[in-house]
Amino acid sequence: MPLLIDPWSLPDPVQDCAPSEGVRVAVLAGGCFWCTEAVFTALDGVTDVKPGYAGDSSLTADYRTVCSGRTNHAEVIKITYDAAKLSYGQLLKLFFGVAHDPTQKDRQGNDVGRQYRSAIFYHTPEEQAVARAYIRQLDAAKIYSGPIMTSLEPLEAFYEAEPEHHDYAARNPHSPYIAHVSTPKVEKLMLYFPERLKR
Repeated sequence: MPLLIDPWSLPDPVQDCAPSEGVRVAVLAGGCFWCTEAVFTALDGVTDVKPGYAGDSSLTADYRTVCSGRTNHAEVIKITYDAAKLSYGQLLKLFFGVAHDPTQKDRQGNDVGRQYRSAIFYHTPEEQAVARAYIRQLDAAKIYSGPIMTSLEPLEAFYEAEPEHHDYAARNPHSPYIAHVSTPKVEKLMLYFPERLKR
């Protein structure tokens, strides 16, 4: 994974969604949803995280079919958050800074295929504009050793994953995959952004 030049200086988004009260939802794809779920579940202001699929038909929204690589689905997480505590732009900052490697195209490490792509599934034109502006901001600052490959895609539908995939990392902490891929991401969050953690 390309290292951030200076993780502590990862910039806040210059452009962000307008402040608001109440609950909002973001849908992000950053490789295996077991790993991204573990990162965002730990954040203060996040009230719920659900793994699932986005990008294709309901007819192919199941784990076996998506993992075959024959669909346009991505493994995603649906993040429900308190917009008074955490902005959309701050979610994106942690998405790019901790949760995955946005410079890899159609893969994350050894997980290869379009289902593991880096993508932001936006709900509104405002979310699209904020995400596009932040990608440009990070690329211009040369935060990573390569260009960001994250795609911006309109959210047509979110299909919740099967029950066995929910809270997978928390339920399987000794799994080699979780220990080597998911846990380091959570540790990175704890190291670089301790002020963002649930108390």
